[in-house]
Amino acid sequence: MAHQIQGVNHVDGMLPIPKLFAYGLQHVLAMYAGAVAVPIIIAQAMGLSEAQLIQLINADLFTCGIATLIQTLGFWKIGAKIPLIQGITFAAVSPMILIGQEHGMTSIYGAVIVAGIVTFLISHLFSRLIRFFPPVVTGTIITIIGITLMPVSVRWVGGGNPSSPEFASPINLLLATLTLAIVVAVYRFGKGFWSNVAVLVGLVVGTLASMALGVANLGAVGQAEWFAVVTPLAFGWPTFEFSSIISMVIVMLVVMTETTGDCIAIGEIVEKPIGKKELADCLRADGFATMIGGFLNSFPHTAFAQNVGLVAVTNVKSRFVVAASGIILVALGLFPKMAAVVASIPNPVLGGAGIAMFGMIIASGIRSLSKVQFDGTYNLMIVAISIGVSMIPLAVPSFYNHFPEWLKIVLHSGITFGSLMAVILNVLLNGYGNETHVVQKTRREKAIARLDKWKAERKVRRNQSI
Repeated sequence: MAHQIQGVNHVDGMLPIPKLFAYGLQHVLAMYAGAVAVPIIIAQAMGLSEAQLIQLINADLFTCGIATLIQTLGFWKIGAKIPLIQGITFAAVSPMILIGQEHGMTSIYGAVIVAGIVTFLISHLFSRLIRFFPPVVTGTIITIIGITLMPVSVRWVGGGNPSSPEFASPINLLLATLTLAIVVAVYRFGKGFWSNVAVLVGLVVGTLASMALGVANLGAVGQAEWFAVVTPLAFGWPTFEFSSIISMVIVMLVVMTETTGDCIAIGEIVEKPIGKKELADCLRADGFATMIGGFLNSFPHTAFAQNVGLVAVTNVKSRFVVAASGIILVALGLFPKMAAVVASIPNPVLGGAGIAMFGMIIASGIRSLSKVQFDGTYNLMIVAISIGVSMIPLAVPSFYNHFPEWLKIVLHSGITFGSLMAVILNVLLNGYGNETHVVQKTRREKAIARLDKWKAERKVRRNQSI
């Protein structure tokens, strides 16, 4: 028993297989709703068939599992070997929709593959670039991501298609309200594990209610195969369009910033110091998994913040627990019937959960900004203008129609343009050296501590010699 307790509370601790499975499943349940949301959004925006949606969800889960195994187990200089579960980033949703609508799915995957390679190659340099992403910038970016995605959940609540006569019908609003109420209730009254899976519980209850009301259509579940291997390049050979690649590389710079924060946070929780080497290994895993995802019909990968919180709540620090989550995700990706069940969730149910899910992203951004000093600084202007310009394509989608095609890909994405504006304004108004990243701060504090220790030891030796 003592050995098992030690294993639970150590980053390299091994546990019996039943416990690995139980704890690993808990992580999968906590991230599942967020993991499958991106392929659902992309499929609906691109007008893909239900069969193609099932294919995307399976590829998503399969590659999330591979990415998680790479990050937790590691090989060569890839993977930080910490309990960090990987999922598909929301930051890439808007740019990918724009790329797909302009150039097709193959262009999305071409941009994803190149962005993954670039991420992999610049990982060791990113610790120098991180100075351009102080808390005022990262907090603004996270807030913009949530705000930009919120209209998606609103369309879901109404039923999906605003031009439909059934859009925002009483039955749709009832299902959305019920789902959201369940999410809030479970989040409020659930403890630990249950609080972390509030969104998933809401989706399950909402879907059951829609089945009782005759809204959900589970016909695709019966038609789906029990087992299927993920087929690489199922949408065709990737195509490489310059503006799309630039847009996705910018997104990956934002993703690298998010992963940096999660990596450092996990390191502190599990008491494993995250230095330049470990951070580079962590970011390389993101890039490598993103590149693989492009070939396997998936999308850019990042660390899932909700699972960082789960590690802190449960105090289960073993990276092999999250590696077990990776194995479970790979297995789920090989069973299309599971994906078909997810694909059958009605839009209003997704909308009710989406309001909570995307709203939590906004709240996370606000929480990050609450730690920023606004009095006597230019930070308020940075946040105001960055969020303001990010709202332009939401308010008037056709605003940039007369711009060159390569520029429209960047400007049409509120996330990308708002992020660029935050970085540029911070450099112009604050300078890039005024706020340093926590990695640099930690390193400086350690150096000061070592110097103080050396001075104290020298003083003791001097007193002893006297």
